[in-house]
Amino acid sequence: MTSPTHFNPLITDRMAQIIKSFSLLIFLLFSLTSSAQEADQGDTAGDDKAFSWPLEFEAAGESVVTLYQPQLESFKDNILEGRMAITIKQKEKDLLFGAVWFEATMSTDIENRTAYLDRIHIGKTHFPDIVDEDKNIMIAATLSTEIESWNIEMSLDRILASLAEVEGLKHLSDNINNDAPKIYFRNSPAILLMIDGDPITKTDEKSKLEYIVNTPFFIVKDSKSDDYYINGGPFWYTSREIMTGWEETKKVPSQVKKFAESQNTSEGSDSVANSYSEAPELIVETKAAELILVDGEIDYKPIEGTGLLYVANTESDIIMDINSQKHYLLLAGRWYSSRSLEDGDWKFAEPDELPEDFQNIPAESEMESIRASIPGTPEAQTALLEQSIPQTATIDRKTATVEVTFDGDPQFEKIEGTTMSYAVNTEKTVVIIDNVFYCIDNGVWFEASDATGPWEVSTERPGEVDDIPPESPVYNIKYTYIYESTPEVVHVGYLPGYTHSYVYGGVVVYGTGYHYRPWYGHYYYPRPVTWGYGVHYSPYGGWGFSVGISFGWIGWGFHPYGMGYWGHRGYYGGYRHGYRRGYHHGARAGYRAGYNAGRRNSNRNVYNNRNSGVRNTSNRARTNNVNNKARSTNKSNNMYAGRGGNVYQRNNSSGNFQNKSNNRQSQSRPSQSQNQQLNRSHQTRSQGTQNYNRSSQHRSSGARAGGASRGGGGRRR
Repeated sequence: MTSPTHFNPLITDRMAQIIKSFSLLIFLLFSLTSSAQEADQGDTAGDDKAFSWPLEFEAAGESVVTLYQPQLESFKDNILEGRMAITIKQKEKDLLFGAVWFEATMSTDIENRTAYLDRIHIGKTHFPDIVDEDKNIMIAATLSTEIESWNIEMSLDRILASLAEVEGLKHLSDNINNDAPKIYFRNSPAILLMIDGDPITKTDEKSKLEYIVNTPFFIVKDSKSDDYYINGGPFWYTSREIMTGWEETKKVPSQVKKFAESQNTSEGSDSVANSYSEAPELIVETKAAELILVDGEIDYKPIEGTGLLYVANTESDIIMDINSQKHYLLLAGRWYSSRSLEDGDWKFAEPDELPEDFQNIPAESEMESIRASIPGTPEAQTALLEQSIPQTATIDRKTATVEVTFDGDPQFEKIEGTTMSYAVNTEKTVVIIDNVFYCIDNGVWFEASDATGPWEVSTERPGEVDDIPPESPVYNIKYTYIYESTPEVVHVGYLPGYTHSYVYGGVVVYGTGYHYRPWYGHYYYPRPVTWGYGVHYSPYGGWGFSVGISFGWIGWGFHPYGMGYWGHRGYYGGYRHGYRRGYHHGARAGYRAGYNAGRRNSNRNVYNNRNSGVRNTSNRARTNNVNNKARSTNKSNNMYAGRGGNVYQRNNSSGNFQNKSNNRQSQSRPSQSQNQQLNRSHQTRSQGTQNYNRSSQHRSSGARAGGASRGGGGRRR
């Protein structure tokens, strides 16, 4: 896109009036956020009906300009490009149809579903009735000059839908490990307790009690009796062996109780912990494992319009295909199949080899949430597009800092297939690339000439980072980016891969599936995990935990520097409330809305964890507000800008498009390829409305429900 460099002195007075009004009109376009109307029929998708699509603006008291929803063309790094259709009605004259192309730098606040256009540049305009190309160039120059410094807010959900029109937007699959974990089946209450490899014990200096350091659960040994104790919710268990023999006990040594109370970081309990009237069975596992919990006998129910059944009395996502008599289980975004639930031999099912009826699961069914894990569905497409949206921040080069502490002298291991090495004995992610030390902390790159610093903000990201394989525990840093820098600030961003959300086979999955060896010296440093905590996805809830992972069961422990158990910014809580004894399936989508307070857990804004040096987009405020200049109109939002600059109107009844450029009122239609492009624009507008409305409803229901519980570990030393 070429920037115009001069003004044309031959411009007419009338065109000058039009130009003067355009700068305000462009702002009006993008300042419409969650309240903007998206549906062709004129429905307002939001509470503020004053700013619904399309908009009208009165210019110089003589001309009325109507602005239609933009269509995106390109998205790379943090740069958006697109076009929009506009019409101008002058008194006693025919409508003037035109198109405007723009380029904008996008900043995002993923948690609040908001995007900001920091800089907008108008590359060109095209009005078929204005034959003088210099006049079109002059319009573009004027618009670009006037809106250069605007700070404009947009709805992220609508942007996501519009990105479906962008050609060349690729979603490369990660070469992850999809081997099935060990899967336990229980039809009575049970809790899966994960230990990260063989149990490692450590003695608390004050109480002299031994505890298991490499787990987020409370497991402690009474040195007097050699008995182990586990505490979860209101229940206590004891056993002579860590792995087996756990039984409920009412007799707990006072010293053990006191120690548990002093170290418990929980802030409350959840529906699962409150539902158990009897102590659930404990299953202790040191290798990759998952737990299927069914409340009593398996209760199969049909999925309307398909040959599929779903298991109603469980929080696990389990589908039975009647034709093949196979069960399909969804774990961390991956499908596994087996003929039996109870003693199933689970095998990974490639996403594109799922039964055909999976595509027919209704969007309003009890199992609607699994559609995001079925390739080709609108929900899966939205999830893939979400993987392309970076969370961004602006880093102050003078104030942003990082402190790196090693457990002993710095130790590094080679990253296979590269010339890089990574530090194994620190909680931070530190790598060596071309004899330079880099620390990637909360998505920000720092560099130093020595492993111990001093550290300064990096202005360039080494390209070799893209070669890190998923077998490496620092794989996620390849999804962090540096976009540009000035002497004062650095503009950075990261994709969901940084928080362990990846793409495989046309769907979004959690974790690489690989087990990464933790560090244990004087301190224990865990690494990112995939299995053991029932991680599941919702298009509106993000990644969250499943049954049994909740306050009262998880969240106990020590760790230096306040790092959560999950390692380098893994997932946190987001627990699915709703499962309870005497299971009431009710509206499955309803209880899943309960974890919206932990929404976008893997995509949460890690920049929020920094205390200084970060200018977060969530703190951004509009600096220009001319919304009072605009008014909504009863016109349909059915004008579209073709790629060549012509404007087409969609007939809401027939669905046909008519060429409206050059004041042509004939019923001429676009070519077949143009018609396909216009139909796609129409579909993305409608999808954007649905995305926004559903996201708003789920966020609203989550807030009304009081939010979901959060876990994630305390301190561990």
